[in-house]
Amino acid sequence: MIAHRLIIAALPIALLGSAARAENLFNGAGWAAMSADHKASAVGDSLTILIYQQDEASKIAQNSSRKKTDVGGSFSAGSIGESADLDFGGGYTGRGEVRRGQRLIAQLTVTVQEILPNGDFAIGGEQWIKVNGETTRIGVRGKVRRGDISSGNAVLSSRIADAQINYDGRGYVSRSANPGLINRIFSFLGLG
Repeated sequence: MIAHRLIIAALPIALLGSAARAENLFNGAGWAAMSADHKASAVGDSLTILIYQQDEASKIAQNSSRKKTDVGGSFSAGSIGESADLDFGGGYTGRGEVRRGQRLIAQLTVTVQEILPNGDFAIGGEQWIKVNGETTRIGVRGKVRRGDISSGNAVLSSRIADAQINYDGRGYVSRSANPGLINRIFSFLGLG
């Protein structure tokens, strides 16, 4: 009779235990081990971009041209002596030089927007900063390989394929740096 009661008491526990299955407890797609790095791995995950862009360009053109033609002659007969000289000359010297350099250092977090067929991530995002009426926007788009993501979940901007890095500013300082209407008209006419 005691054994019969134990079986009846154990029956509800056995029925409840069969309802909990292993696939309900563990989802391998969204699970990361405690010792694993927390790197971006799915659409919507965040990824930090370390922007360090520095470029410099220089171009020098020099041209020099000279041309000179001399014609001379003299005539002498008896007491009459005549001489004539004719000179043509010309010259041109030109020089042009263009130098450009820029540097951008920033850090922003973007999101994984798509996982490409080869496993790379299509990333994109932007950051807006407003200080004293000046609004600055930094935007980044491109493709990132999983192997280029550091253990700190960051990628250097030089490791982004098809990178589009935009840095724009709007506000009083930006407007003041642009030439006025009169200066632009003179510059267009070649007077400024």
